[in-house]
Amino acid sequence: MKIAMIGTGYVGLVSGVCFSDFGHDVVCVDMDPAKIDTLKRGEVPIFEPGLESLMAKNVAAGRLSFTTDLVAAVQGVEAVFIAVGTPTRRGDGHADLTYVMAAAEEVARALTGYAVIVTKSTVPVGTNRQVKQAVRKANPALDFDVASNPEFLREGAAIDDFMKPDRVVLGVQSARADEVMREVYRPLFLRDFPIVTTDLESAEMIKYAANAFLATKITFINEIAALCELTGADVKQVSKGIGLDGRIGNKFLHAGPGYGGSCFPKDTKALARIGQEHGLPMQITETVIKVNEEIKDRMIQKLLDLVDGSFNGKIVVVLGVTFKPNTDDMRASPALKIVPAMIGGGAKLRVVDPQGRHEGEALLPGVQWSEDAYKAAQNADLMVILTQWNEFRALDLKRIAKKMNAPKLADLRNIYSEHDAKKAGFDAYVSVGRRDYFRKDD
Repeated sequence: MKIAMIGTGYVGLVSGVCFSDFGHDVVCVDMDPAKIDTLKRGEVPIFEPGLESLMAKNVAAGRLSFTTDLVAAVQGVEAVFIAVGTPTRRGDGHADLTYVMAAAEEVARALTGYAVIVTKSTVPVGTNRQVKQAVRKANPALDFDVASNPEFLREGAAIDDFMKPDRVVLGVQSARADEVMREVYRPLFLRDFPIVTTDLESAEMIKYAANAFLATKITFINEIAALCELTGADVKQVSKGIGLDGRIGNKFLHAGPGYGGSCFPKDTKALARIGQEHGLPMQITETVIKVNEEIKDRMIQKLLDLVDGSFNGKIVVVLGVTFKPNTDDMRASPALKIVPAMIGGGAKLRVVDPQGRHEGEALLPGVQWSEDAYKAAQNADLMVILTQWNEFRALDLKRIAKKMNAPKLADLRNIYSEHDAKKAGFDAYVSVGRRDYFRKDD
């Protein structure tokens, strides 16, 4: 099949590369000439494990190309995927559909034969019908269908998620569109991966409901963690105990500084807004949004307590600022609230992150970047683990403690333990949801 992918952001680029690896002829389109030039040079503008080599493989095979020429790209295609951004609209929390609708209209004017116009972007319920109306208005004579095909890619594991998905969701309105979409995903049908074929509105809602549920699960265990600290329970044991229940499962039950990233913050706000517009407030989702912000404030207070109530003049080392490991994505990362709070309190920040500097230099002004946790620890007063990169899971804590001026560790991802910190010579240690807060003089 010939496929056009409109947008080469995270979703568009990963999807386009993976479709080409299925054997399809894929043209990725972006209006940014600099980004297209970068891709044509074989460089990937985002960090995603395995993506660069997979892209190179399919470009070499002649199945994958990049262009700014949308008109040429959509000629003879059977499916056009719209994978442009839907950022939170300033002022009301709704998803901004400006780029989606503009892309749909441009595609409509460029198409000359039948194609399925597929929305890959995360969009509010009812958007695909709006896309259909916009396409019909832009090109009344065009023979087309619309389809909804939401993505469920985890940053850092996106290729595996695409190739071995938990499910593929297809929202279609006609047998013809269903046939095209089945052909697009033929390799997955042949390997019996679950394919959910449904209507447009249900497909759109599945995406929001899934992300809101996962955000709720994260926020729930973070609230339980706070209660564990007050009652003497251990959230790691609690998570294990409830996660073994097959009705609950053990994923997304790791206490920490709150969720972030490109999806959960944006999609929970959009779902809350959809509910408000229909006169049915999404009370659980609205509470999740509120509590997730409060969790970050609680983390700041933990750090403040460790430095005797004042950041002023303290040298603080932060390990990890991306919202999760194996990505360079800083969007809505807890670090964007926690780091400025320490700087605002007078601290001098040293940051170590394997990929975070790419975006972090602009987003976190005033910090000193380091490539090495041990060098960064020299004469520091506090070390904070914010992102659980593998590089931070087996640190020589004893070596770090010796380098620090005041060896104190805030383990906000529960990588280590009170025993680890005491044995290494730390004067103080705190984690999330465990009864292991200590000071040497306690």
